[in-house]
Amino acid sequence: MVTFLPSRPGRLADVPSFHRAIGGAESNVACALARAGHTARWISRVGTDGFGDHLVAAIATSGVDVSHVRRDPHRPTGVYFRTAGDRGTEAHEVAYYRAGSAASAMSVTTMDLAAIRSGKVLHLSGITAALSEDCRTLMRELTKRHVDCHRHFDCRHHPDRLRRPLVSYDVNYRPGLWRDPQDDARVLLDLARGADLVFVGEDEAAEAWGVSGGPDAIRAALPEPGMLVVKRGAAGAVAYDDSGGRHAQPAPRAEVVAAVGAGDAFAAGFLSATLRGLPLHTRIRYGHLWAAAALTVPGDLATPPSRALADRLAALDDIAWRGLHLGPGGPDLGSGGPDLGSGPGGPGPPEQTTTPAEQQATDREVHQALDQHVHQALDQEVHQAMDREIHQAMNQEVPRA
Repeated sequence: MVTFLPSRPGRLADVPSFHRAIGGAESNVACALARAGHTARWISRVGTDGFGDHLVAAIATSGVDVSHVRRDPHRPTGVYFRTAGDRGTEAHEVAYYRAGSAASAMSVTTMDLAAIRSGKVLHLSGITAALSEDCRTLMRELTKRHVDCHRHFDCRHHPDRLRRPLVSYDVNYRPGLWRDPQDDARVLLDLARGADLVFVGEDEAAEAWGVSGGPDAIRAALPEPGMLVVKRGAAGAVAYDDSGGRHAQPAPRAEVVAAVGAGDAFAAGFLSATLRGLPLHTRIRYGHLWAAAALTVPGDLATPPSRALADRLAALDDIAWRGLHLGPGGPDLGSGGPDLGSGPGGPGPPEQTTTPAEQQATDREVHQALDQHVHQALDQEVHQAMDREIHQAMNQEVPRA
């Protein structure tokens, strides 16, 4: 959907103008993964209007395959407006205009299920389930387990059901999109139980499901997914695997420019490390590093740290990791892509198509700036510990995707 960001802080009723950007949890994840060098495909529906043109072009510029995005001539592209305030405050306002949109018409008949299931990982969001009954039916189909399909129907006549990728699901509870509190809680929980990997905020679990008592209580209420990641904001994250393992990692300190897009960036970082087969605690750290990159830019989407830099930082010992302090690192951090988000202080950069060579050059500057800032932000004791860990990591074989 197209996002309209306010030109200055204040109530929606008082903001005089807005800047256009793009929004969407799944597309944010796809763009971040593509910018990090992974092959990513975004599948959705948009209108045949100018907003749909902008969305498809902007997402494609990040390197995402948009060949399976369908255009709907009868329904518009969805839009939404939000205030500049933090989503966690009562002053934050969001106005969704998605009823009857092209995306709300996604269904098992209007979408290519074989294409959806063709990747190693299928990433979904609870937001989609809130758009329409057809969307909920589609989400139920995509999270349904077909391990015993041969006992119920001839799989040869259902080739789209022969293979199920790793199903990743971010709860992404948005009260403004739901009408019935009991219904939305049941839908979101049922979808989570069908997924293989679930991301949920500790606050989301309390608000949507009434589950309090911390990450362990959430795992007790949601034992089905092979992997569950409970996000705790500045306190870090806890991940559970199907063998009963529990892995907790604190979040590094970050200078927050805008608290938007961090959840999507965390999921993308975790998935990037998952695709590389890295250990679970490293996957959590990758999520934190990518989330910090998003927090330190004004828009929803930032350029992730390079693989080499992320590997170095994720390999730090516990003392050095706890002392990590990440900030903007320079005016170029997060730049280099299309107009995927602009801050509340003014309009974003002009829309343009960045060539691969230009993108790589900008990425090098971004990573150098972040690297320099990380070194400057550590005190002497932590800096020395980090150097020891970097030296050890550089003498080990780094896993490849």
